[in-house]
Amino acid sequence: MSDLKKLLLAAVPDLKLVENISYKEITTIGVGSSLPLLAEIASAEQLKKVLKELNGSAFPFFILGAGSNLIGMDSPYPGVALRLDSAAFGTAEFSGVYMRCGGALRLSRAARMAADEGLAGVAELSGIPGTMGGAVRMNAGASGREIGSLVHELKGVTFKGEEWSAKGSEINFFYRGSTLPADVIVTEVKLELAQSTAECEKEKIKVELERRKVREPALRSAGCTFRNVSSLEPAGKLIDEAGLRGFRLGDLEISSLHANFIVNHGNGSEADYMQLIRLIRRTVAEKQGFYLRRETCFVNPDAQKIIDRFIAPLKVNVLCGGDSSEREVSLKSGAAVSKALENCGYKVILTDLKKCEILPEMQDSDAVFPILHGGFGEGGELQDMLEQNLIKFVGSDSVASALIMDKIATKTMLDRFDLPTARWCVVDKEHRDFPEKLRLPFMVKAPREGSSVGIVKVENRSQWEQALEQVFEHADTLLVEEFVSGVELTVPVVNGKALDAIEIRAPHGFYDYDAKYLYKNGHTEYLCPPQNVSPEIVERARQIAVDFNRFSGARDMLRVDFIVNDEGVPLVLEGNNLPGFTATSLVPKAAAAAGISFERLTSSMIRAALLRRAENPLNQTARKGSSKSEGQAVNPVLLACNRWLLRAILLLNAAFLVVLAVQFFHFGIISWPLYFSALLMLLVEPAVLWLRSLEK
Repeated sequence: MSDLKKLLLAAVPDLKLVENISYKEITTIGVGSSLPLLAEIASAEQLKKVLKELNGSAFPFFILGAGSNLIGMDSPYPGVALRLDSAAFGTAEFSGVYMRCGGALRLSRAARMAADEGLAGVAELSGIPGTMGGAVRMNAGASGREIGSLVHELKGVTFKGEEWSAKGSEINFFYRGSTLPADVIVTEVKLELAQSTAECEKEKIKVELERRKVREPALRSAGCTFRNVSSLEPAGKLIDEAGLRGFRLGDLEISSLHANFIVNHGNGSEADYMQLIRLIRRTVAEKQGFYLRRETCFVNPDAQKIIDRFIAPLKVNVLCGGDSSEREVSLKSGAAVSKALENCGYKVILTDLKKCEILPEMQDSDAVFPILHGGFGEGGELQDMLEQNLIKFVGSDSVASALIMDKIATKTMLDRFDLPTARWCVVDKEHRDFPEKLRLPFMVKAPREGSSVGIVKVENRSQWEQALEQVFEHADTLLVEEFVSGVELTVPVVNGKALDAIEIRAPHGFYDYDAKYLYKNGHTEYLCPPQNVSPEIVERARQIAVDFNRFSGARDMLRVDFIVNDEGVPLVLEGNNLPGFTATSLVPKAAAAAGISFERLTSSMIRAALLRRAENPLNQTARKGSSKSEGQAVNPVLLACNRWLLRAILLLNAAFLVVLAVQFFHFGIISWPLYFSALLMLLVEPAVLWLRSLEK
């Protein structure tokens, strides 16, 4: 350490260095032994010189703020900690509604200073025991307020010793994080506040501090240990449900007051803290499927590797994009799913898959989450390739995907199992006569498009040819379906269970692409529970959706769309085996209405995929061959001939065994096994018929 000390003092002779300082003095939790070397930075110029010197050396360093979320080391740190001196960087100046703060200014003091000036915005953050620089980096928040919403301008120094600055609008602030560059030390923060009164703001500070006093443990801690998965799955609740509240290891305890706090009763060690972290993450992952992400930081640079060796997050490859007309929607769905899975603690790789192929990241992942709408990603081609490569994936297999994606095949299935649907027929370019048996108006649909793409309404005969030309641009064979006016419903089915139905009220009466995503003609209303149909009709739709899910072979997720006619019958319009997962999509809406967060929704599907065995390609081939009966019928005469030939063979063999048994008996040889074998052959036919009846 003497070499490092000499190096720093040679570059900055007046630099203040503190040796062997206890972590109890510089962190709020006091875990670890002592820090070998701490440099107190007295000016921006000093900081630049120190960083330039360290940048060219082999010595590591880390930034020490208030130490409010920092876990020290049991062994000596091999470098130096840099801390901005509070005298130089802990002040604030006011100009109108703007507050210019030093990076080392404590949030508690900043809140009091803003309150004295009658400015609102910081009072809600008064109970957070951190500095302004650290708070901005992690977007600290409390009581509905996040500091990122107040940031107007930032200044700092990069690890190379260069000046840095940015507007607040240039930084993306999100839950407990920001896009602030990792190699920047924030030295100055300019906040834009709002006018208020000193009395009002001081009262807010009082309420906030009293609230924290009741909710948070009084013993030493590093604040919240983990980030919340979602608003419905706060980390403390998950840890409590895992049965770990009050668990103690050495002098460290999972607080009995708030399970997301680890408190130090005296001499807690880094080793014990890390062991508790690993225990919590493993237990919650096993019980809930969430891999909690730390909010605390370690001085030890290898801490995360050590934790991950004990319980490593699963790797998920989210696929989006594709080459269909729904590409843009898929990209939005992919981003939303990726964010949700990251909140669950998974290691996520987001892939814009532009053609149907198996990529190395798919094979390297524990599971693949395709959220490709339409085209090869939803119609079974990609699923087939994943099955051939024995890759586990979310969603229906290749056979069910091909069936559900095809509106004509879906209609055939609905009729086969007597599920209610509007009357329909099929036309193609060679057989395009006006469908006399259907009542006008009717809808002409491309069978393999989604998001209301490739659909035209025909009101009278004169529109028929024009409608065909429009939709023939999307497919050569089209579905023609009687238009039914009524209430539109959709029922999501997740992991085999129907969620709450949603009533859809489009602004112009037709739930098309604009009504779903663009809103040029007004916003669509989504009513959950539905308001214009009876609970009995809703329950009937939910049961039909479950039947659709079962008969089609869908799995993990399915959305079934209905129109309720004048007689109160929910008619199936179509199914969607990879429905949209954007913020405005229907499956997340229904899940939220049922109290299921987006995070739990997506993680439950990953767990379901992991519990399945990877599909056997031979089984899939056999299933695909059997499914072709919908489009390519087997010759019934040939089938009957083969069936009677098999029966004849069985009868002849049974007769031969009976004759042989008679001869054996005549010569005094035991013959009953032959009679028994003949009887078994004769019983094959009724046994097969019985098993077929059970299968049906």
